[in-house]
Amino acid sequence: MTENPKIKLQGVAKRFGRKIVLDGVDLEVAKGQSLVVIGGSGSGKSVLLKCILGILRPDHGLMEIDGTDLSTLSRSERQAFMGRFGMLFQGAALFDSLPVWENVTFGLLAAKMIPRREARDRAVEILSRVGLAADVADLNPAELSGGMQKRVGLARAIAANPEIIFFDEPTTGLDPIMADVINDLIAERTRELGATTITITHDMSSVRKIADRVTMLYKGKLIWTGDKADLDHSGNAYVDQFIHGRAEGPIRMEVLKA
Repeated sequence: MTENPKIKLQGVAKRFGRKIVLDGVDLEVAKGQSLVVIGGSGSGKSVLLKCILGILRPDHGLMEIDGTDLSTLSRSERQAFMGRFGMLFQGAALFDSLPVWENVTFGLLAAKMIPRREARDRAVEILSRVGLAADVADLNPAELSGGMQKRVGLARAIAANPEIIFFDEPTTGLDPIMADVINDLIAERTRELGATTITITHDMSSVRKIADRVTMLYKGKLIWTGDKADLDHSGNAYVDQFIHGRAEGPIRMEVLKA
């Protein structure tokens, strides 16, 4: 158990109709820790993040941030509370109709944390922290490569110096070299901020680069949690099969026969 965890989940459950997606999830993340959640497609990783963010409401269970029970917050209190979070969405999820600088400072402007006249200069400074030049600020998202879009998404995620950052499949769709660049940037910027992070991914190169601790979600339950250094000798057959990408093992993929 973690003393005074930054994030605490206890017995969190979520189902859609008859499908059980989360089945009594218990999880603690220490302040400043980088936790990576691994698991196959459809294992409930994204639903877990959405429950913490308040996008989805769990059917049962306790969720706390710094000891505050999120279920006790009013809508306005929760919105203010969520200002402490940053998020890098899968595919970056940039606003196509806004130039890069407005994408980066969108949250700051919406929360009136900076005046609009200062927003572009702030965006340029934040973009430099993810290795992008000042002239990128005036481009539209459609003019950017996939790797540049991810870096802009990361810039937006760290713009308000958040205490907690979530990363949803941060390297999906990138070539191995750019994926490594993004992993390095995530590790460097979150360490610089001292942020607590939860990353969901099935990319083992991301796990090995950015994790302090790793947990595996399978059929709605966390079946193993441990330090990254223990991953290769977890003693868990499901984890071993997943991290080595083996077809044979206790995880059975449903394949339709022709």
